[in-house]
Amino acid sequence: MHFIYNFLFLLAGWRWGDWRNWEKYYSTILFFIINDMINNFLTYNHPFWNFKESIYPLFFFNHTTISLTIMFIWYPVTILIYLKYFFGTNKWSVRIFHFILWVTLYVAIEYINLHIGIISHHNGWSMWHSVPFVIAMFVIFPIHYKKPLVAWLIVLGIFIVLTIQLDFPLDKMK
Repeated sequence: MHFIYNFLFLLAGWRWGDWRNWEKYYSTILFFIINDMINNFLTYNHPFWNFKESIYPLFFFNHTTISLTIMFIWYPVTILIYLKYFFGTNKWSVRIFHFILWVTLYVAIEYINLHIGIISHHNGWSMWHSVPFVIAMFVIFPIHYKKPLVAWLIVLGIFIVLTIQLDFPLDKMK
């Protein structure tokens, strides 16, 4: 199933991504990838979610391989499309539409994946955490694009709040 998602994201990126101006978005792409890598590293022994594969287990054989393909395919495509359309207009109605579209897409994919069994939640995480988390992600991306330091401080605040709310045992960190 992850192969199909990656293929669809690549098609969407090819069709709607702002590849000519990829350098403008590069730091925000890295911001997205680095935050997920930090999350995977810190929660290695106490994960909030775990990916599985049902169709192509020879290539997507564990959480790490699935997570890396998401980081290096989905994330760049997401930023190249989202920020292109978000900053491609001065109309807040269009910006809000794209924000809602991407939040809905990410939440829907997670919801579907949860119900077909290719993602599982652990250690207190649930869809009730995923929805505000995804909303925060798509709020932070434009902030990072314009003011990177502010975005990093917001992410640090979110990490602290989640650590406290989910009673994350710091001694479980790798």
